[in-house]
Amino acid sequence: MCGIAGEISFTSDVREHQNQLLLMQKVLAPRGPDQKGLYLSPHAGFAHRRLCVIDPDGGKQPMIRSFGGGNYVIVYNGELYNTAQIRSELEQQGAVFTTHSDTEAVLLSYLHWGDACLQKLNGIFAFAIWDENNRRLFAARDRIGVKPFFFAETKGGLLFSSEIKGILAHGAIEPILEQDGVAEILLMGPGRTPGCGVFRDIRELKPGYFLTFGENGLKETQYWKLLDHPFTDSFSQCVEKTRFLVTDAIERQLVSDVPVCTFLSGGLDSSLISSVASRYFAKQGKKLSTFSVGYKDNEKYFKKSKFQPNSDPAYIRIMADYLGSDHHDVILDTPELVRGLYDAVDARDLPGMADVDSSLLLFCREIKKTGTVALSGECADEIFGGYPWYRDPQIRSRYGFPWAQTTDYRMGFLRDEWAQKIDGHAYVDARYRATLAQTDRQPGLSETENRMKEMMNLNVHWFMQTLLDRKDRMSMATGLEVRVPFCDYRIAEYLYTVPWEFKDYNHTEKGLLREAMKDYLPDEVLWRKKSPYPKTHHPAYRAAVEREMRETILSDPNAPILQLVKRDALTHLLEESNPTPWYGQLMNTPQTIAYLLQVNYWLQKYRVDIR
Repeated sequence: MCGIAGEISFTSDVREHQNQLLLMQKVLAPRGPDQKGLYLSPHAGFAHRRLCVIDPDGGKQPMIRSFGGGNYVIVYNGELYNTAQIRSELEQQGAVFTTHSDTEAVLLSYLHWGDACLQKLNGIFAFAIWDENNRRLFAARDRIGVKPFFFAETKGGLLFSSEIKGILAHGAIEPILEQDGVAEILLMGPGRTPGCGVFRDIRELKPGYFLTFGENGLKETQYWKLLDHPFTDSFSQCVEKTRFLVTDAIERQLVSDVPVCTFLSGGLDSSLISSVASRYFAKQGKKLSTFSVGYKDNEKYFKKSKFQPNSDPAYIRIMADYLGSDHHDVILDTPELVRGLYDAVDARDLPGMADVDSSLLLFCREIKKTGTVALSGECADEIFGGYPWYRDPQIRSRYGFPWAQTTDYRMGFLRDEWAQKIDGHAYVDARYRATLAQTDRQPGLSETENRMKEMMNLNVHWFMQTLLDRKDRMSMATGLEVRVPFCDYRIAEYLYTVPWEFKDYNHTEKGLLREAMKDYLPDEVLWRKKSPYPKTHHPAYRAAVEREMRETILSDPNAPILQLVKRDALTHLLEESNPTPWYGQLMNTPQTIAYLLQVNYWLQKYRVDIR
């Protein structure tokens, strides 16, 4: 994995902007601690930071190749999981490879097939290619949106970067927050409208899109989306195909020139990945390393809930023994979780999922001490229908984003002048309806099947993107590459067409996945009820974030967040005993307090100009 950045200009000589490009490169250094590179020409400059995973010597970037009488330059962030197939097909067409890197495979794919190359690539990626002769930029992002790509148009040019901080480091774009940006932070956050970069003028290339930029301007084109097709497989055929897709995706993502480990929570998804990986490594005479995150005294304070019926440690031990893995427990304490809130903002460039972010950042930091690549179980719930809002008919039928039904509550925090400017319900509703309108479905489906297509589309475009943002920024901030096998687009495409009665096999969440992979897990884990990402239940955490809010915001009349929210609303939040969720089941009152602390820090650290 890597950090990429660049500038295109048709009104100035980019070679004179070397210092700006070096600043962009510098702020992306955590994403790529192993190598760095720079390319400069009159109209284009690329900066790169590299985390070496495949072909350390041959994969240096920016990479330049000649083709058809012209030069082409690429900066690439990601991993290609079908490199061998791509190389074979290209070699049959006369392509000559000089490295074993997937970067070269992506570049030569584009040179031979143009934008049609995107239909052939299986991986997680964001890349940019500069055509020197035709003075044209081509940039693309993977289908699911695992890897990020932000951009901003300037006078006569374009800036791009893996992270928002890269664009801001250049200096041509200011950190300005306008009305829609305020709505994104306080009504949608930590989610984001697809394509929105929150700051004025900053945008994100949407998953499944590519862009071109030249002297005739910018054009964005969608090359992939979830499409519905008639489903003709029997249940047994569906089980076999699901089993193949899942195991194939995991095994493809175990390929690396550096050690690979897995996250292990004791839940279904991470346990499946760990089990497939363990068997794969055993054939090579290797032992799998697994890592789990926990919290000091969590067993003492854990409370059952509808969303979190049991805690992880017992299941982690069962799986670690079952696998015979080299297992590592990372135990976090309250003070570091609170301090990590601010490091998490620095990593994400935006307020995020509070301690859900900071704990992952700290967890990845510990894993990085012994590993470089890890596999994680994100996105199975979105694709296989594991969340409560898929399975509870009452929640499922409720209008609006099922994980964010709190617009009135959120609007109650806004200062009067902002509440008068922003129609919160209209803002949220417009985004909800726009996403529903993108849902593709076969005619004649039942009401339940129609809603399930909508739910999967909503999840893939919204909730899943929030989790993927979190995973990419928290891991890459520590120089750890985290792969997400359930995000293989082939799994998403197939599962989108599978009827709900198959997914809900045995009336159990992710029943199809459990049935398809049943011989990979002990029964205790195979049939364990879903439990979300672990969070701290220690009362010291709420006490700590309350104290932090009193000291950093309520005692400071110039606290930047007070330009947006009412002081008395924050005071009332600290007294709240009947919590209203801020975002999904993982963000209750302590996380709401922590999120607003992150907002305040973000406004101050990034010197946000609120207009």
